[in-house]
Formats: sequence, C-alpha cells, structure tokens
Amino acid sequence: MLPPPLTRPLADVRAGLGAALFARVAGPSGPAERERIHGSPGPRWFGPDSEIARVHGDASMFVGGLRALLLQMLHPAAMLAVSEHSGYRGDPWGRLQRTSRFLAVTTFGTAADAERACAAVRAIHERVRGTLPDGTPYVASDPHLLRWVHVAEVDSFLRAHQVYGARPLDAAGRDAYVAQAARVAEELGATDVPRTEQQLADALAAYRPELRGSPAAREAVRHVLLTPPLPLAARPPYAVIGAAAVGLLPAWTRRHLLLPWLPVTERTVVRAGGALATSTIRWAMTPAPGPERAA
Repeated sequence: MLPPPLTRPLADVRAGLGAALFARVAGPSGPAERERIHGSPGPRWFGPDSEIARVHGDASMFVGGLRALLLQMLHPAAMLAVSEHSGYRGDPWGRLQRTSRFLAVTTFGTAADAERACAAVRAIHERVRGTLPDGTPYVASDPHLLRWVHVAEVDSFLRAHQVYGARPLDAAGRDAYVAQAARVAEELGATDVPRTEQQLADALAAYRPELRGSPAAREAVRHVLLTPPLPLAARPPYAVIGAAAVGLLPAWTRRHLLLPWLPVTERTVVRAGGALATSTIRWAMTPAPGPERAA
C-alpha cells in the first residue's frame, strides 16, 4: 500500500491522465458511449474473455493503430480514398474517435449495435469513390480493397499486442484472434478473409506487388508522425508511440515511405520506450485498485 501522503496525489495524476487519454480517443460523448457499449444487455459477437477483446482492449492498440495507418498508406487506392474523402488533416481526432468507436462497438457491443455500425460503414464506403492517377476507378466498397485495410489492421494490432501487450497470445490464441476479426471484415463486405496467422502473413505478402510509396503517402506520414495536432507537452510521448509503430513495420516498407530502418536501435531503445509508454497508458486507463480507487 502506498503511504497516505502519496495516495491521493498519485490517484489524481492517474485519473487526470486517464481522462485526458480517453477524451482524445473517445471524444466528448465517450462516457455515454462507453456505458451504452458495455452496459446494454443482449447477445454479443464476442465474449469478454475472447482473444479479440483481449487484443482490442489493451493499450498496445495505440501502437498498433498507428502502425496500421502507416501500412495502409502503401496501397494507392486506400491512400487516395483517405486523402480525398477523409478528414485526417482537418479533423484527425474526429476520425480517430469514429474509428475507435467502431472497434469498441464491434468488439464489445451487442450484436444488434455491431450490425448497425457495420451497415453505417458500408453505406459510407459506397459513396467513397474516385479515380487513380492512371485513370483506374476505385470505390471503397471494393472487397479486395476492404480486405487490404483489414489485413493491414489485424496484422498491426496483433504484432503490437505480441510486443507491447500485457498478455501476449500463444499460437492458438493468435489464430483465434485472426478468425474472430474476420467476422467484422466480412460484415463490411471483404471476401477471402484470412482466418489464421499464416493466412494473414500470406495475404499481406500477396498484396506486396500492389503496394508502393507515393507523394501523398509520404506527405501523410510526415503529417502523422512529425506534425500531429497535439500540444507541445504531448508531442514527446506521442513521438515514442510513433517510433514504436515505425519499429514494427516490415523493413521493405521503409524505402517506400522514406522511413529509417535502424534494427539494433529499434530492438533496444525503441522497444524500451514503447514498452514504457504503453505501460503508462495501461496504468492510466485501468481503474485504480484499493486506496487509489477510493481516492
């Protein structure tokens, strides 16, 4: 037990940091949404002890989400759709909050709410369409493009969890996570979705001929990593999360995105910083036990 003089200040720091992080990720309606998602009665797609709940409920998602965003930028159609139709420049926090809410609803919410969330995203995807520089049309509802977004996300979430998660999964658990995540992708319209860790690796490799860097992707990387819309005091810890995300990217992606590859540094300094950052986030966002909870 902490000495009494330190208990209340530490609890206040924990509560304040947790509230600030939650507000950034969930937005002003976050507390009400959290109550609805977790408190509404009814059957759910996944149980509280499922592998997908374990991964998506961990602080490692901060690293995994950023890694997924960087990886997705390598697909020309996905990058153009984000650039032309997403508010990542003008409203980056709004986009993050919408994405985090979708993940929360489909992972922890009732089946009815998850189905409605997927239907809403499908309707949005039908309106997101355009033309690539070579004249090729694209539409966000294309099952092949949806599969790429899914593969990049699940690969990123899983890798981040294995490195920075509180309870990494064993081989059977990793396969179960990939299979559970496939249900959401199929609800969104993706086809031929991987259901094992090996199928996930094979799918990622199969997309490589389609992936390349572009001026738009590199500009987005600079925006996301170097000029985030954050107060100056928050930028150093964000930079640590960013370095951890970059450190989990495959080596072949670096030249496409003009990112450094420093294997020794990434396995030592960056890993240590990422572990400290995610541990701090986990501590801040986990309800305090004992005396701290009372305070």
